[in-house]
Order: sequence, then C-alpha cells, then structure tokens
Amino acid sequence: MIKLVKYVNLCKPILGLATGLLCFLIVNPALSQTINPAILSSPWKAQWIAAPNEPAKGYGVYNFRKRVDLAAKPARFIIHVSADNRYKLYVNERLVSLGPARGDLYYWNFETVDIAPYLSAGKNTIAAIVWNEGDVRAEAQISDRTGFILQGDTEAEEILNTNKTWKCIRNKAYQPLTGIGYSTYYVAGPGEMVDQHQTTKGWMVNDFDDNSWLNASRIDNGNPKGTVNASGWMLVPSSLPQMELKGQRLATTRWAKGITLPAAFPATRQAVTISANTTASILLDQSYLTNAYVTLNLSGGDKAGISLTYAESPMVNVGNTYQMVKPNRNEVEGYKFVGRKDSITADGTTNQTFTTLAFRTFRYILVNITTHEQPLVIEDLYGTFTGYPFKQNAMLQTANPELQQMLDIGWRTARSCAVETYFDCPYYEQLQYIGDGRIQALISYYNSGDDRLARSALNQMDHSRLAEGITLSRHPSSTPQIISTFSLWYISMLHDYWMYRNDADFVKNKMDGVRQVLAFFSKYQQADGSLKNPPYWRFVDWVGNTGWFFGQPPKDANGNSAILDMQLLWTYRQAAELEAQLGLPVYAQMYREKAAQLKATIQKKYWDAGKKLYADTRDKQSFSQHANALAILSGMVSGSALAPFAKKLEKDTALTQCTIYFKYYLHQALVKGGLGDDYMNWMDVWRNNIKMGLTTWAEISDLEHVRSDCHAWGASPNIEFYRTVLGIDSYAPGFAKIKIEPHLGQMQSASGQIPHPNGKVIVSYANIDGKWLMDLTLPVKTTGTFVWKGKSYPLKTGRNALRI
Repeated sequence: MIKLVKYVNLCKPILGLATGLLCFLIVNPALSQTINPAILSSPWKAQWIAAPNEPAKGYGVYNFRKRVDLAAKPARFIIHVSADNRYKLYVNERLVSLGPARGDLYYWNFETVDIAPYLSAGKNTIAAIVWNEGDVRAEAQISDRTGFILQGDTEAEEILNTNKTWKCIRNKAYQPLTGIGYSTYYVAGPGEMVDQHQTTKGWMVNDFDDNSWLNASRIDNGNPKGTVNASGWMLVPSSLPQMELKGQRLATTRWAKGITLPAAFPATRQAVTISANTTASILLDQSYLTNAYVTLNLSGGDKAGISLTYAESPMVNVGNTYQMVKPNRNEVEGYKFVGRKDSITADGTTNQTFTTLAFRTFRYILVNITTHEQPLVIEDLYGTFTGYPFKQNAMLQTANPELQQMLDIGWRTARSCAVETYFDCPYYEQLQYIGDGRIQALISYYNSGDDRLARSALNQMDHSRLAEGITLSRHPSSTPQIISTFSLWYISMLHDYWMYRNDADFVKNKMDGVRQVLAFFSKYQQADGSLKNPPYWRFVDWVGNTGWFFGQPPKDANGNSAILDMQLLWTYRQAAELEAQLGLPVYAQMYREKAAQLKATIQKKYWDAGKKLYADTRDKQSFSQHANALAILSGMVSGSALAPFAKKLEKDTALTQCTIYFKYYLHQALVKGGLGDDYMNWMDVWRNNIKMGLTTWAEISDLEHVRSDCHAWGASPNIEFYRTVLGIDSYAPGFAKIKIEPHLGQMQSASGQIPHPNGKVIVSYANIDGKWLMDLTLPVKTTGTFVWKGKSYPLKTGRNALRI
C-alpha cells in the first residue's frame, strides 16, 4: 500500500491564455491517501489520449476538458494523472496539480490528488493544459510522445477516466522561441512565442461551448510498471509532494526608457499604459535570483509586441557578441541583458493573460514593448515562486552576522537548485548530476531533514546504471552522459544516506548496484590496484591549470592518476562498511583487501618524500589540493602525521587550488586534520561572491567569467556551519550516535539546532568568565559524545549540561 501526502491548492486563479498562478499550495494532513492496489498492479481502464491528427513527437500545446454532473459534492475523489511532456490540471478553474515529476520511460511518474474540495453538486469541468516541447525540450525531459492520462482511483472516480469522451484542441497560439542570445551550454528548454489572437478565452468554465472541439484519440491504455503489457510509459506513483507555489512580486524598476512608470510599480499592482506607436523598455529587478512562473496581464494594444528576457546578471558587451563577462551583479548602467525570452502579441481585448508554461530563472527581467495603433495597458506583471517544498528547520545564532548572510544565500542557492529533482543549475541545465547531488542531499539533511528528494535522486541514479555497471553522470537526461568519477560519488552519496538517515532497508536494496559500479572499475585496475585510463569523462573539478583538461586531473604516461586512485580507495572503504552491516561479508572482505593493496600502491607511486605531499602522478610534476585532500579523506594520512600534513595542505599556495565545488572535500580534510577552528578563514570565495553582488553561489570561483550564477555544489557552508562550526555529526548509521565537536574559532558563543530523524539536536555554547557552558540536547533513542580540546564526554538522550 502506498501512502501519499499531497498539496492542496486553495486559490482561484486568474483566467486567460494560461491560467495565472498567484496562489499557494499548502499541506492538508487529511490527504493521506492509500492508492487502490489495482492501480499499481493491473492495466488501467483510463487511456493515454492525444489530439487527433497532430504530430506525436513535435512541439505543441493542447487543451483537454471534460464536463461531468455530480449528484452531490463528494467527500473523497482520488485521481491519478500524468502526461508527456507536462501538464497543468484544473478543476472548476482551480489549479490542482502540476507534473508529472520528471523521470524516465521505465519509471514514469503519475501524481495522486484528491480533487473533492474543488468539486460541487451539479456541473463540474476538469481541464488540462498539456504540452510537448518536441526536439527543443529541456535535456532533462525524457519523452515518448505527446500524451495525457487521468485514472480514477475507484469505480466512483472512473467517470473522469481519459478516453474519447474527453474533448481537445491544439492551442495554435504557441510556438517555441529558442536561443538565449549568446553561445554557451544551455539545455533548459525554449521560451514561448504566444499570439493572443489565437487563444481560446474562457475554455475552462462550465458553460463553455466545446462542440467544435474534437474527441480525443486513444494511444494506449495506461500500464503500471511490472504489468505484462507495460511499454511506453511504465507508470509509477510519484514519491514527491507537489511543488511549492508562492506569490512573489518583483522588487523594483532599475530603469525605464520611452515610458513613465508609477512609483510603486512593480512592487505593487499598478496599471502601466504604453501609448500607441511607442517603443519602450523596462528593466525590472527581483533583487535576488529566483525560480518563478511569470504572469503578464494585459488589455488593449492590438498587435503590440511584448518580450520578456530573463537574466541572472548583467553582461559586458564585447564586440558584436555577448560573451561570458559579468560585472558586479548589482550594476546595470551600460550593461546588456540577454537570455531566455518569451514573446507575446496582444490582441486588443481586455483581460489578456500570459503565464509561462514552465518556470523561469531570473534576477532581472527586461521588458521590451512595441505598440501600434492602439495603446497597451500592462495591468500587472508578477512571479509565482516554485520549488521543492523544503522547510528550513535548522538554526544558527552567533554574534557574527556574516554567517547568517552566507546561510541565507546558501539556502536560496540550494532551493533554487531543487524542484522535482536536484539541479546543477536552474538557468542553464536543470540536470541532476551525482557530483552535485551528493552535496545537495547533505544540505537537505542538515537544513530541512526532508530526505524525499535525496531518496528520489538515489533511486534515479540507480535506475541509470548501464549494462557495464556504471551509472550515468546525470539522470533523467535525454542524452546519456557518463562521468566515471561520479559513479564513485554515487556510492559515497549512498553511504551518506546510510549514516544520516534511519532507513537501512533503502540502502540495502541498492547494494547490488554498488557491486556493479565497483566491478566496472575493477576492469581498469592494474595488477597493483592502480587505475589505468578508466573510460569516459574523468571529471574532478573545473581547474584550469596545466595538466588538467576539461576538469580532468593529470595522468602519467601509463594512464595513472593519484586523484582517481584515492577516490577509488575511499569508495572501497565506504563500500566495505556498507557490505559489513547490510550486505555480504565476502564482499566486505574483498573491498578491504583491495583497499589495502591500493593504499600501498598509492604510497609507493605518488608520495614525494622531499615535499612531504602526494603528487598528482608518478612523475611528480604537479601537486594539487585535490590529491592531498583525498589523501586525508581516504585514510592515506593518519595518526601523528595528520596534523602537520593538514597544515601544509592549508598553507601551500603552490598547490593546484580547488574551486568552490571541491572546497567541500578540501575543508572536510582540513577539519579532519585538526584545523576546524580556521574554518571561517577559508570563506574568501564566498565573500567574493557577496562583494560581487551575487545572491546565490556561482558555479566556479572566477566570478567575471562564470556561466551559472546559481550552483548548489557551492553551498557546502550550509553543511559545515552545522557540522564543523557547531560540530554536529553522525557517528553511527542512522544517526543513532551523535558526535558533537564544535570549532568556534574566535567566537565566544554560538547556538543552534539541526533536524534529526528522531527529532532535533540542539546545542548552545557560551564562554562565561573563562568557563565554557555547553548545553546539548539529543533526540530520543540516541547517545553521543562531546569532544572539546581533545577530551571526550559521554552524552545521553535528552539534555546534557557541561561546564568546562
């Protein structure tokens, strides 16, 4: 039996071209549902449907509707709904669901919703906007063909099952608008070019005349995964809640040309009139980067053109092209704003509405307007924030406001990179990469405690494994990409889940995949255990130093790399721990033996006795923070050698430096080496982001030439402010034992809390008259250890008070 808690929409939207979304989705505990077992085990009576005589795989936006009469308002009315590519579902003009959550054809998600609150006795209209972006769709959007399906949970709800009784029409107003105005890797989908003359007004209302619409055509019956006839879309229930929607007004106007604006626009709803035969431009500033559906309400202005260009930042105009050169993100005068764009043609009527089908990522919106014989009125322009409904359940209080500022920016970054999957970045790719996802999952554990998106990510990465054993680097993705090192991070991410979440069975079910990944790497190990030229992209970090190529570390003439060998060593040790407690002892022993052999080989091949550091390759021509950080984390350095080694790693500026992403591992290594009290001294790259006006953390450390201004792999301080500064860490699987070892540096007091599977871990530290008062509260069914200046103190469930 599958129990789901879904989000209920309590708003009535503005009607028009694409119904407005200024509304909120809130949790309704009464919607804890049990899916009818037949829905998961038998072919559905509902059919996948499409508009007749339309391209199966091409770009298109379609409207579907069905009207039903009910004798009475039901107390419960559960439906299951999905589409390819996407849908927005409305009941009596109210938005009730968006989806489906992205997956692949072998695991195609359907959403489950109780629509009873929106139904009434008498006539009811169920309506859906379904769209397929064809060959210009987002890279993360896997597709078979255009389709829509809705299945009632029981016989009572089957009156809504999709079949030929549903009416449909293609919305000819829409065309894709591709390109972002400059050359870079962009795969997040097109903008929309919409002609209001082609829209159908009021088509969601009960008394709309749909006699001219066509009856839908059948594609196939719905089939849950595992049934005999399962093909095409193998349907599975989404494990995620509906995404959060929250009204969000733009903050300010930075400049306007060809028009005089009301002082309160756009922060409050103010009508803006653009005279006939006028060209005008407005630059709007949200004041921070966000993901939002954008709604534009218009009146008049027949044939007027309005374009909305969404930009993360201003750009420097270099010659005749826009290159990736960015100034301070707060500066707008003299700079250009280019990016993903929507274009709307007004039809001259009142109450025209445009809402983006998909959310847009932006800090700035450039509005360009050209009117003709009729003036145009912008009645309103606003956003509706969307994202995975994480709640911030962690807290940190110190006398240093910089920490809270960094936490806020990091949390915004993490939330902007989390919708139905984790994203590397919301603007350019929206792809779920393992290397990024490991850090993002830990941010989720420490800041929210909600692990559903992390579980989904681990499942999707496991589903992506190829016959040769390795995972894809990212999933879902229409184009397969393999980063071999990321398959090792997948095992580390699974190990993290085992340590921080109380769900051993979930991890146990993934052990076969762990074995397959390591079996893949074993094919490329030499007799001494060292890896030799493992195939595919061996990405480690975006380093531009000599010897590094496209993020791949140096290798010697024999194809060996210390960094790859050390990552494999670390993974063998993690896998051995997993096997020892959850898997097969024979594998645990095998991985220990492989780790011992590889450790000896690494020491022999890469250790430089003169420099007292590990080289990147056997010829000892280059040295990096990456290799030496992994030396600590993989256990190559320990005992009395650890502290001096860590100090050298911290101070040696001749080493190839980690960028913002790999600093996560560098900082872990330095803390393990006893330098945690220096943590706030390592924040320069984050401080530079703030100085340059960023409101989210950028992809790389070079802030003038960075592509993405929002990359959650750089939000590791949202882990380490709790794990390193407050010192709260897991000391046993399931977070059953808690180690608290604060690193306060120069702070004389600090307090905070993090969510825990059993409740909360709450800490408070204060130096009063030369004595430290430590107040520590552990959740039920846990024990712990407090470490201070090398001395350990046992902790029990509940409150512990220490005076040291």
